[in-house]
Amino acid sequence: MKGAYVTREKLTLIKGGLALPYESDKKSFISAYVTNTRLMGVVGMYIHWRAGTGKNPLDFHQFFYFDVEELGFESYKSVTGNDIMELRQLEQTLMGGLGGDKISISQREATGIIQTYAEINNRLSLPFPPGKKEYAFLLNGKIDMSDREKRDLLKLQCVEINSDYLAINYFLMRIFAKDHEAAGFLTKNAFPLDVYADIPIATLHMNTIDYFEGETGSSYLCESLIEHDTSYMLIISEITVKNYRVASFEKRSVMHISAAEAAMMLSRPEFVTVYEILSPPEDFDDELSGLALDAILSIHENGKLFLSFNKSNDHVNNRVFRLNEDVSGLYFITDYGQMIIAAYSVKKIRAIEKDLRKSTLAKMLLPVSKYEFKEPVLYEFIQSDFDDFEDFIDFIKK
Repeated sequence: MKGAYVTREKLTLIKGGLALPYESDKKSFISAYVTNTRLMGVVGMYIHWRAGTGKNPLDFHQFFYFDVEELGFESYKSVTGNDIMELRQLEQTLMGGLGGDKISISQREATGIIQTYAEINNRLSLPFPPGKKEYAFLLNGKIDMSDREKRDLLKLQCVEINSDYLAINYFLMRIFAKDHEAAGFLTKNAFPLDVYADIPIATLHMNTIDYFEGETGSSYLCESLIEHDTSYMLIISEITVKNYRVASFEKRSVMHISAAEAAMMLSRPEFVTVYEILSPPEDFDDELSGLALDAILSIHENGKLFLSFNKSNDHVNNRVFRLNEDVSGLYFITDYGQMIIAAYSVKKIRAIEKDLRKSTLAKMLLPVSKYEFKEPVLYEFIQSDFDDFEDFIDFIKK
């Protein structure tokens, strides 16, 4: 309307309601744990707080994921309330592939751990994960720890070493990752750790250990397959072990190899069982959610892949160590109506089949076929344009 006008008075916003849990001054520490997976190069941590007083305090749960080698404090998630399913799913999403045990820690120890890994972000100018306002209070007020406390804190994050194979495989894993702090934790006495200083940070994919008679302690020759930025090397080292600690370490040889040669070394059989899904997708998904709760989900163009990991990192305790042997099994649910399970040993595929027979999914699945391949093919199928696994197998046979 012509000539009409509206006056706007200055408004003042008054914050009401309860403060968010992480903002509360009356926040009490309930419990915390850290995974003893430091020697694998990754660590998970959880803290439980209770905020507020009175009849209805709020429970606040924080989950942290740390990458020791390059990314530092990498991921963070939180939950307010005590929804058990939500907590378990979030824990699995962030820490499901770590293996290891949950070690109870104090509030001071938890704070010391997050500040230790935050230093990597600060030193390398790495961004902190989203949600910093929720965990900023843990970064404020630097905790001064003695050398003894720092070593004790490191020990909490490390699995017990009770074999020469564990000592050697973890040691070489940390050496090639340039993680000299953890490598030094595995030594018996001081000696140079940078014998491969000319090699960039690399991943240890495979290590084969052979015993030979040495002058002192147990001596081993180790053949290590490592990768740096899609470049592969085969490295021979000599290691002596005393009381499950590395006593000496020497370089023997370094040889570059092709990706094809590395693939041949890492090749292993894959056992596959194919099922036809008899129920509607929504019913099957509801039943699957319970079985796959301990698996990592990834979405692909032609279906969903659930990756199940071993409950521990016992695969490190072998004469022949393979990094990818932490996978227990794979479940791929196609949009075409098939469920394909895969494992890398007869024992594991039979265990998966047995679990399915005992589950509520059994009445919804019809076994169709079984295969044994000399090398993995499931990932090739997932990345292909095929909808039906049987059609894919017919194609690669031709």
